[in-house]
Amino acid sequence: MSTQVDSKMVAVRSLEIMSTGSRADFDAVIHPDATNREARGEPPETRMRGPEGFHATALWLRTAFTDMRHEILHAADGDLVCLDTIMVGRQQGPFVIYTSEGEVDQVFPSSGKMFSVAQTHWVRIPESMVIEHWAARDDLGRAQQLGWLSMTPA
Repeated sequence: MSTQVDSKMVAVRSLEIMSTGSRADFDAVIHPDATNREARGEPPETRMRGPEGFHATALWLRTAFTDMRHEILHAADGDLVCLDTIMVGRQQGPFVIYTSEGEVDQVFPSSGKMFSVAQTHWVRIPESMVIEHWAARDDLGRAQQLGWLSMTPA
């Protein structure tokens, strides 16, 4: 199996474990010095490097969303893997966003509604483990689907 195929599999696994993985699953996939660039709006414990921070992100997401999964549409290989996905889930708990200082900024109460939004995840995998992650997400689309804001014609 080539390194490129391994990298793609590791990247896909790093998204799978967000919804169902144990801490041991994160230890197996996430490098001890890994950085999640998306943690800046998450709770302070998610901003740690390595599996501990990534696992904290998963727990934070799981408090708000059930039935969460990523449907992989396309994946580009290499030591930098790009995953084009659709994130699907149901909001069953409050979704909390944090300031850069780690204080609660906004809380969106549970809607019980399903959502399905486009996301692109960039995962750097130099030695068979995730060392860096960042994403482009349709947060506005998720907010609309979950009823967090209502859009009216201008």
